[in-house]
Amino acid sequence: MKVYCFGEKEKPVIFLFPGTCCHWKGNFGKVIEPLEEYFRVACVSYDGFDETEQTEFPTMTEETEKIEQYIKKEFGGHICAAYGCSLGGSFVGLLAARGNIHMEYGILGGSDLDQSGKFLAKLMTKLMMPVFYPFIANGEMKIPFMKKKMDKMLAEDNGYIRAFMDMIKTPDVDMSHITKRSVENQFYSDLITPLPDQIDPSGTQIHILYALKMGKKYRARYKKHFAGPILHELDLQHEELLAVYPDDWVKVIAEICNRKQGDCAARFKIKGS
Repeated sequence: MKVYCFGEKEKPVIFLFPGTCCHWKGNFGKVIEPLEEYFRVACVSYDGFDETEQTEFPTMTEETEKIEQYIKKEFGGHICAAYGCSLGGSFVGLLAARGNIHMEYGILGGSDLDQSGKFLAKLMTKLMMPVFYPFIANGEMKIPFMKKKMDKMLAEDNGYIRAFMDMIKTPDVDMSHITKRSVENQFYSDLITPLPDQIDPSGTQIHILYALKMGKKYRARYKKHFAGPILHELDLQHEELLAVYPDDWVKVIAEICNRKQGDCAARFKIKGS
């Protein structure tokens, strides 16, 4: 695991956690520089997904422990904020639940927080690999009917699908170093690693960029796992704010962390909500 830091050391620190099998540049490349106006930016590059290392992703718990150790060593165990993109939200939740480091703001980007038993998780991982792994490693969709479906979606796309796909496959980064074992481990481990209910760390605000187009069930799920989360209900799809509107995403994050005044998210909310 590596952490890439940007910006002035004197500024408050924000950690950025990528999504499932994603490269940090693909998820956060567009927002690092504008974030530097407000923060010292620390991008986590997971074991198995960094092209400068020969590693494999272990488990969510082991990776969380490494993150905690890094924050303790480099930042005295205290950071201003942590943002988790998709799967990265599981890391934010685990850090908040374990209480081994302190963050003032924990922010989840519409994470699904899916969990299952080991048997179902193994089955889902096995079914997912033939589709997901070739796309992650080489940008290829191997299964014909899936490729046809993807081509149709891209032809009808208003910008979200292509932006989201680029976040996953990171066009300007060679992802061929990623092993099947790393992808399997991360996908499977995320499903079986329990996230406690009613997480309520002292001195930490939990914010969730709730993409309403993901579905109604997630509101209940967020309130199940966190005590009093602040839901920012956006009329958007999964991680659409980050993928399609990166400048607005930066402003929303800065506002949440009291680094900027305003309500930049207002234009993405349903009127009257």
